[in-house]
Amino acid sequence: MPDRFLGVESAGVCFGNGDARVIALRDVSVAFSRGKLSLVMGPSGSGKTTLLSLLGCLLTPDQGAVFVDGVEVSGLTEAEKTATRQRKLSFVFQAFRLLHSLTALENVELGFEIRNAAAEEDRSRLARDLLSQFGLGEKLHRAPDKLSPGEKQRVAMARALAGDPPILLADEPTASLDAEAGANICNILRDQADRHGRTVVVVSHDPRWRDFADSTITLADGRLREIV
Repeated sequence: MPDRFLGVESAGVCFGNGDARVIALRDVSVAFSRGKLSLVMGPSGSGKTTLLSLLGCLLTPDQGAVFVDGVEVSGLTEAEKTATRQRKLSFVFQAFRLLHSLTALENVELGFEIRNAAAEEDRSRLARDLLSQFGLGEKLHRAPDKLSPGEKQRVAMARALAGDPPILLADEPTASLDAEAGANICNILRDQADRHGRTVVVVSHDPRWRDFADSTITLADGRLREIV
């Protein structure tokens, strides 16, 4: 694996024991480059989410290595992994995972607070700026249940970008969206790679992502099948 900025090397992951043992990843090596958008595809159970969990320091491989920002993280303590997630990584999910008791603005402010990424007095201004960039400047004080699915995903993306993380991991970010809202999210993440230099990894069944990705990684039965 020539580029060890972000990726896995000879990674294997198993769940369960005995007859219930499932091999989720089998000797997978793949690297993700700086400033590129990579798509990970494959049928259900192919290992996509397991791979994303390794990259996000949410799971430790049973064998092999995981690199985040050039550092091998498999042997880090849980506290060190948490610190890596806070400084280097951010996540976007299909289900948005917004706090419904908070407004759009407060959800994004929380992103800055969790990462300790800005002085308390600056968080509101920075959160407003992010939401305005995503066309939500007039909906700052709306609760998530007053937003459309596409708007919720843009709030979730603004929260994910609070603190300017270099790596963005997205798990089925367009699965709950209609065609127009989904295309908007595709364009936003493409822009994050092109203009902001982020490394973006998208796990999806959505074929339209192929038109936005620099590379497509295909998994099947826990194995790396193809990189194009």
